[in-house]
Formats: sequence, structure tokens, C-alpha cells
Amino acid sequence: MVRAFRDEDIPHPSSHIDAVRDAQSMEEELILADLDVAERRIERIQRDIKKGSTTKLELELQTLEKCLRALEAGTPIRSLDFEQNAAKTLRGFQFLSAKPLLLVINLDETDIHNANDVIEKMTNLNKMLSKATTRAVPVCAKIELEIAQLDPSDASAFMTDLGLEESGLNRVIRATYKLLGYISFFTVGKDECRAWSIPTGTTAEAAAGEIHTDIERGFIRAEVVKHQALLERGSIAACREHGEVRLEGKEYIVCDGDVINFRFAT
Repeated sequence: MVRAFRDEDIPHPSSHIDAVRDAQSMEEELILADLDVAERRIERIQRDIKKGSTTKLELELQTLEKCLRALEAGTPIRSLDFEQNAAKTLRGFQFLSAKPLLLVINLDETDIHNANDVIEKMTNLNKMLSKATTRAVPVCAKIELEIAQLDPSDASAFMTDLGLEESGLNRVIRATYKLLGYISFFTVGKDECRAWSIPTGTTAEAAAGEIHTDIERGFIRAEVVKHQALLERGSIAACREHGEVRLEGKEYIVCDGDVINFRFAT
């Protein structure tokens, strides 16, 4: 989270408010931390190669050297493209600048009505956001605190008065899912209604495995209905009467918001 609100009672360590500067400073710290890790590991690999080279060591060295060149140029690792084997090599290092970056911009109350315009005017910030797996979400923490302290009905009325369609928390969650490439599908029943998070592009058969491997192994078909239809009709039975429940096979690509009942053989 970076500060973009103005309040004379809360001084900024750098004397003036500059969300772009703060975001870039944070990014630089991540890059420097990764640079130290990459340099030390490269030195160790080079010593090991002198004792005896292997294909695995050579691949790791080439991958890390590519990362090192980018880091030295001030470029985060998340901006680089890697082949599958090289990407697998990097997973064990947990490089900070390789992770998706979500910037939460904490705005003034007066700016929340035209939040997107405020962000678009931050030229250098838009340069950061143009990089891979990087997004920004505008919120006003002060307003979010007020919303959290209200009853659901009052909170809804309060957001309507402010012209907000949803809370900042929900916007952050949605942005996080998009950034990570995830969607949610739902299972509903008398005892439990639950959301399941899966990567975008997951098949119905693989989605069934998220619930239980036995369901995936014995998969027969999936009964699918959109969550909007279920909310409007009130029950799966009503959706079925209106022809809104579909039968899908194992290769069906699950969509965000699908409500699914899996039929399977034990």
C-alpha cells in the first residue's frame, strides 16, 4: 500500500506525498534484495562447475545470469520470459521481484469519486503498471474503516451515497485474483455453500479434483448454472425449470462464478 492522501496531522517521512516515488522505492528494495541472492548463488554455481559441470548447473547458471542482467538494469524478474525448465529452476529462490505486484493506492476522500483519473495522471506509475503481472487498486482507507463499522444495509446505503459499487476490499480481492490468474466456482448444498479457487482455464474434471480426488477419478458429468441465475431464481430446481442448468463433460472449461454439481461414480 502506498500513500496518496493528504493530512497535515500525519507527516510523511519524505516530507511530501508522492505515491509514485514510494512505489518505485519499494520496487528498488525488492530488486536489490534479489540482486544479492542472485550474485551469491552464481558465485557458488561457478565454483561447483569447476569441480564438475552438469546440465542442471549450466541451466541454473544461464537462468540466474539472465536475472542478474535484468536486476542490474533495474528491471524486476517478473518482467522476464522464461522457458518452462528455466522457470522451474527459479521457483526455489523465491525472488521477491518475480512475484506479482499489487499496488493499493490510499487516496483522499475527495479523490475516491474519480479514483481512476487520479491514477492515470500519475505518469510514472502507469509505466510501472505496463509491466507484466502488475496492477493498481485505488481505495480510501478512511472510508473503508467507516464501511467496516456499519451494518450491511447501512454500508450499502453509504456506498450508494458515495457512488461506490463495491467496497475497496472487494476491489482488492478481484484485482488479486486477476493478477494471479485465478477464478472461483461454487458448490451449494443444504449444509454448506463453498467457493473454490482454481487457475483460469481449468477443466471440469480437474476442478472436481479440487474438491476430492475420488470425484475427479469417477467423474461422469457436471451440472452447471451461472451464479447470477441461481441468485435470481433462488434454487437449483427453479433454474432447472427455466432451462438454465447445463450438462457439461470433463473437458468443459470452468468459468468464473459457475455453480457446479459434480456427478461421479464411486
